[in-house]
Amino acid sequence: MTTTLAPPIPIGKAAVGALGMLALSTGALESVVAPTIPLLERELDMSQSEGALLSIILLITGALITPLAGKLGDRYGGKRILIRLMAVVSVGGTVSALAPNLPVLLVGQVLQGAMIGALPLSFIVVREHLPAGESKVAIGVVSGLFVGGSMVGMLSAGPVAEQLSRHWMFALPTLAVIGATLLVNRLMPTDPPGRSDGSGIDWPGLLLLSGMLVTLMLVLALAPEAGSQPLAFVALVLVLAAFVAGWVRVERRAAAPMIDLRMLARPAIWKACVLTFVICLGATMAVYLIPQLLDERGDGYGFGAGATEIGFFLLPGAIAATLAGPLGGIGERRFGSRAVVDTGVVMMTVGLLAVAAVHTEVWHLVVGKMLIALANGLCVTAMMTSTATAVDQGDTGIATSLILVSRVVGSAVGGQLGGALLTAGTPSGSKVAAESAYVTGFVIAGVVVSLALFVTRTMSKGVKA
Repeated sequence: MTTTLAPPIPIGKAAVGALGMLALSTGALESVVAPTIPLLERELDMSQSEGALLSIILLITGALITPLAGKLGDRYGGKRILIRLMAVVSVGGTVSALAPNLPVLLVGQVLQGAMIGALPLSFIVVREHLPAGESKVAIGVVSGLFVGGSMVGMLSAGPVAEQLSRHWMFALPTLAVIGATLLVNRLMPTDPPGRSDGSGIDWPGLLLLSGMLVTLMLVLALAPEAGSQPLAFVALVLVLAAFVAGWVRVERRAAAPMIDLRMLARPAIWKACVLTFVICLGATMAVYLIPQLLDERGDGYGFGAGATEIGFFLLPGAIAATLAGPLGGIGERRFGSRAVVDTGVVMMTVGLLAVAAVHTEVWHLVVGKMLIALANGLCVTAMMTSTATAVDQGDTGIATSLILVSRVVGSAVGGQLGGALLTAGTPSGSKVAAESAYVTGFVIAGVVVSLALFVTRTMSKGVKA
């Protein structure tokens, strides 16, 4: 006897709005740690190495959980897994808010890392209930609000921590996540489970990927001291190579790999991943370096701005990042992904190189940050929407997960690279990084981002996997 599945229930603007609110709140919760690392180091008596670990632990766990969440969402239904994932995130945010010390805060951050898997699950739900054209715009809105939420978190974390406490900078976005999750659960119809191959979770691949990401972060953290500790640095590089080789070997043989390398081998997918990695690397270097330069008190450079002032200076960039998502979705729909990405790459390159050349006034950094934030949102949204709508519907979760893993890794590498450059550019016994370290960072980021044009030239106007 054949069972006919009922057609999916169309969703309205309220349901898409609820997903957007969830993306906004999770984006805010994701980003509150980065701008408050100095404050947390003082309050929790952390060393710089412990501060570096705290700043990347969420990204690492997010990179691990994202492909797993996408795969489970494709198999069991996006809404079902999304709600359960948000329950874990809410617990993590609560633990972080109540944390009395660093170990407890690290546990909270590990749990919060599950939030990065929310985006591919949202895309599964949107594609299930909206026609192709409308789903591109909806995905653009959700992606843009996640980026905007990240900027809101960065802007508000310092003032909230200073005026209230570090506990509230976690508690407020966690309450928003809980409220948005309840709205999604109420307004979004349940999508039916997708196909299942009957295979279990690829635990060996998950463990090897986790080792690979942790080792990569350690390599980047040790890079500024490679000259004084060459054996340790070389050993870490060899360990990283071993993890990469082992992971590729396991994933090729796995019946149900955590990340399907066959999908990654498709030209449209690997090009989108490379572009996302490069663009996020450049954008995150700027996200790290510009606030540091605003805070810097060097001789003839820097502005000595406080946390509240820095938040005000970064506000135009936050607005640009929020607008970039919908604009990217609409642009991809009308002009194709290649045109949108080319525009974003040129815009970001100009912004980075301009800030490297001219940074003597606050408005130089404000305008540069606006260009970079807008370009980042346009590019990532175009990659996400084109990939999400190009693959088979049952592969939406895993395909967009690959883009999100590229985003996470690119962001982690960009942040660590920016920190390494400033560490290397700080004279012994001084707390002030040389101006040349900032210039070098912006130039490197601009050159790396510009190389993305060589990849976009080989893309079709509309990406097809």
